[in-house]
Amino acid sequence: MAEQIKFTEEEVSEINTLRQNVANVFTRLGQLQIEKNRRISEIENVEKGIIAEHQNLIEQENTLFQGLNKKYGDGNYDPNTNEFIPSEKETESIKETKE
Repeated sequence: MAEQIKFTEEEVSEINTLRQNVANVFTRLGQLQIEKNRRISEIENVEKGIIAEHQNLIEQENTLFQGLNKKYGDGNYDPNTNEFIPSEKETESIKETKE
C-alpha cells in the first residue's frame, strides 16, 4: 500500500477556496437563470397585452372605415385638409343617380 501524503494547510486552503468559488459560480448561474426566466415571462406578458391592444385597434379601425364607407362610399381621406375625395367610380354613380 502506498504511503499517504498529507496536504499542507496552504494546499487545503487553496482547494477549499477553489471549491467555494465554484459553488458560488453555480449559485450565481442558478440565480441568473431564475431571473432571466422571470424577466422573459414579464416581457412576454407585456407583449401579449400590446398585441391584444393592437388587435383591438384594428377592429376599431375596420368598424370606423366600414361605417364611413357606407355613409360616403369609396374614396380617399386627406388628413392634411380633412377632406374626403370620392373615387372616380363613386363620383360617376352619384352623377347617374342625380340625372
